[in-house]
Amino acid sequence: MSLVKHDLLHEFPEHRQAIHELKMSDRHFAKLFEQYHEVDHEVHRIEQSVETPSDEYTESKKKQRLHLKDQLHTMILKHAA
Repeated sequence: MSLVKHDLLHEFPEHRQAIHELKMSDRHFAKLFEQYHEVDHEVHRIEQSVETPSDEYTESKKKQRLHLKDQLHTMILKHAA
């Protein structure tokens, strides 16, 4: 399995400042950011075989992470515009 980091700063390094500003000024963004971080951390632990849930659970967490990332990315792009 791939052990690539998926935290937002690695995913969108060009938006580092926007991410920081949104975390400080937008409660909804900050909440989604925290949820994303928690899900990403869990998926990373699964990929490292620290946790061994079912394949269905793992896939659902990966889909949840992707959905959160899409929401956050949309907010980042709106902020940058």
